[in-house]
Amino acid sequence: MSRDADESHAALIRFFEEGIPFNRYLGLKVVELSAGHCTLRVPYQPALVGDASRPAIHGGVISTLADTAGGLAVFSKAGALEARVSTVDLRVDYYSPAPLEDLYAVAEVVRLGNRVGIARIAIHAGDPTKMLAEGKGVYNVHKPRANESRADVINPASR
Repeated sequence: MSRDADESHAALIRFFEEGIPFNRYLGLKVVELSAGHCTLRVPYQPALVGDASRPAIHGGVISTLADTAGGLAVFSKAGALEARVSTVDLRVDYYSPAPLEDLYAVAEVVRLGNRVGIARIAIHAGDPTKMLAEGKGVYNVHKPRANESRADVINPASR
């Protein structure tokens, strides 16, 4: 990987771990990142339990992890730090209750076009052969034009 790619991935990792308040609250960590692929981890904490009678981690944590992993995988392949990725559709199939352990999401880009990216996501609790849930995300990709700054992407009225 080139130095520019290393710096770009480091910036993405910082943004996803620290720049998004909800990710920071969950303690989300990027375990692995390459163009079109990522692995994320959410460390177990008692506040994430959704069904105390089982007990199991809340399904919303799982869907958040899937969505974030799919978005990061697409973002990492979009090719520009100034790109913006937003979720258009997310489907999550739950196969078994999530144990009270760290959760992992492994995401892979299936297709990336000029405006839309699609990612497949697998959720597990440390053993990739035992999938807890599986997701598919569709993401809008906005790549700024050469004369467009990051502020223009965030606030089109500033043009």
